[in-house]
Amino acid sequence: MKPLSGALLMLLVFSCTSVFGEELPFGQYLSEFDYFARKEMKIDSEALVKGIKEGEIQLIDIRFKEEFEAWRMGFAINIPLNELPARVKDLPKDKLIVTACPHMDRAILAMAYLRTQGIDSKYLTDGLVGLAEYLRGDQARDFINKKSKSRQ
Repeated sequence: MKPLSGALLMLLVFSCTSVFGEELPFGQYLSEFDYFARKEMKIDSEALVKGIKEGEIQLIDIRFKEEFEAWRMGFAINIPLNELPARVKDLPKDKLIVTACPHMDRAILAMAYLRTQGIDSKYLTDGLVGLAEYLRGDQARDFINKKSKSRQ
């Protein structure tokens, strides 16, 4: 069995929140799933960085603690996937939540779970590996400078 197949079965027991915040049974959400919904659940590194600069997005790194300690994005909050249900109350209510892991598999699960809880969320399509690649050189300097100015 593929890893996501079991996870998708697990999601069938949850309700799901539509783009407009209406609670929907997961089966109904799937029946109404279209190209707009597919696009709406994703965000790339460029849009993520722009949203963080503007104070509209919070990045949640859902890797295990040891992975996060080995290397991290200094502007992300670490909430491991297996701790997410217990820590969902720790998430900011006034920001879009973007979930991320190196390659998207856990981030997709986290995003789906958060949506079942009525939390506006997306997953990072290029993963933390892609974000690290995006934030190199001038991009990194400009991002850090903008973040530093917004804190003052």
